[in-house]
Amino acid sequence: MTKAVISLKNINVVVGEHTKIIDDLNLDIHQGDFISILGTNGAGKSTLFNTIAGNLSPQSGQILHNGQDITQHSAVQRTKMIARVFQDPKMGTAPRMTVSENLLLAEKRGEHRNLRSRGLSKEKLAEYATITAKMGNNLDQRLQTPTGDLSGGQRQALSFLMATRVKPELLLLDEHTAALDPKTSDQLMAATNQQILDNQLTALMITHNLEDALQYGNRLLILNAGKIVLDVNGPEKQALTEDQLLTYFTF
Repeated sequence: MTKAVISLKNINVVVGEHTKIIDDLNLDIHQGDFISILGTNGAGKSTLFNTIAGNLSPQSGQILHNGQDITQHSAVQRTKMIARVFQDPKMGTAPRMTVSENLLLAEKRGEHRNLRSRGLSKEKLAEYATITAKMGNNLDQRLQTPTGDLSGGQRQALSFLMATRVKPELLLLDEHTAALDPKTSDQLMAATNQQILDNQLTALMITHNLEDALQYGNRLLILNAGKIVLDVNGPEKQALTEDQLLTYFTF
């Protein structure tokens, strides 16, 4: 088994005085894992992502990065190793900047960003045309278009490319296809999977789409009331059916 990139040890997250959203959760995320995460609304999925990303601090427990305790590290500190794509296509991009300028900005993730010197050479534009063409939605034809003028699917594809432009140690996909129409969602999901495989990324994906959860990734988790109630991989995951998954939603 490959090493754990991120380990969560006995994590508890409480909101308000008494509401426990994450309940003594333990999870090892191994290098190369592509993990689909299912759960009802309020199960703790987004809270889990916010805790991993550093937007929320657990009341108890440890978060380890390659064995080193990062529990007290801020979200800004963690951006050097963790990238995230949100459900809303408007998040994660700068609307007044062009597609190519957004991609250049993404290349400086975790660094001091000097936006006055954008350095968009012909070679750089050709490089961006190549990577955007792989998304299959004509994004490569809109490199000089302000991001705010893109369709939702194009903007979300750009968000994904920005998150992976500098290879993150962990990629968080927070229902990144949920706001898209079925055709665009399928297209982005297929492109996401190919990029993860080609670049050997480690990724967690929150989804409500049972078909996607079964089709993509090597591992599947189900959360309920802040606890992991199912964690399967390999042949055990491949043997699961949608009907079997639905039995975990009759709490």
